[in-house]
Amino acid sequence: MRNIRIITDSASDIPAELEKELNIKILSFPITVGETGYLERIDFTNEEFYKILQTEEEIPSTAQITQIQFQDVYKELYDEGVTDLIHVSINSTGSNTYSASLMATESFYDDYPEAREKMNIYNIDSHTYTAGYGYPVIEAAKRIQKGIDVQEIIDYLEDWFASVEVYFAPYTLKYVKKSGRVSAAAAFMGELIGLRPIISMIDGESNICEKVRGDKKIIPSIVEQVVQRIIPETPYSIIRAALDGYPDELEKELPKKLGYPPEHTYYTGAAITINSGPDLIGVCFKGKKRR
Repeated sequence: MRNIRIITDSASDIPAELEKELNIKILSFPITVGETGYLERIDFTNEEFYKILQTEEEIPSTAQITQIQFQDVYKELYDEGVTDLIHVSINSTGSNTYSASLMATESFYDDYPEAREKMNIYNIDSHTYTAGYGYPVIEAAKRIQKGIDVQEIIDYLEDWFASVEVYFAPYTLKYVKKSGRVSAAAAFMGELIGLRPIISMIDGESNICEKVRGDKKIIPSIVEQVVQRIIPETPYSIIRAALDGYPDELEKELPKKLGYPPEHTYYTGAAITINSGPDLIGVCFKGKKRR
């Protein structure tokens, strides 16, 4: 009898109730605010962190999940009798966490050579962020509970990551300027004349696909991108943070255009919000397969 478990990291923004219900193990990113260190999902809620971002003069920072942390988790699950461990990581282009998981796998098998025959470890680079991999991890966990074969679950995940697209817009450019997604000069001019970037995240790379003038044009632009690029009748999810009003508008407009509601609304946690800001809105969905 196979014992399959799935693990991921806190930037997947999986709701706490689903984490527990579906037995998903989530590793927390370290977050530093001033001189104080925290762990995402453990030391504060998303809502509490939004307030921290809005009140702190210095933008908090995040660090990767380490090789040692992964090794400890692998040993813990091995001792629990797990036979197939699926790890889905944050985009490797923006974090060394995926690399740490690969090194941890080899170190774990070196330390416990008998485990090579007893527990398979599958490390998967999502090439994306937030609900872009949080949603398929949830769906994979549901498949585990239904007793679906591990290879079929991995095939599902790989297929999703070969086609997932994320589009989001920050309503303030302070945070994306720091992350490098928008240059300092562009951010200054954008704030000055009211330009807002619509940013795509595809295959681990972020690009500004459109610039609109004024907050009211953001939702129509995102809706247009989704309508043009989504595979018809496939699931999509809303991404949001502390922003009021506009997420509700997006949740009304997309079903009108697509004919069906979103699967879920994901609130971004600290690891994502640090780089995008607490005032953001976005969508993740399945586009055309790219690889």
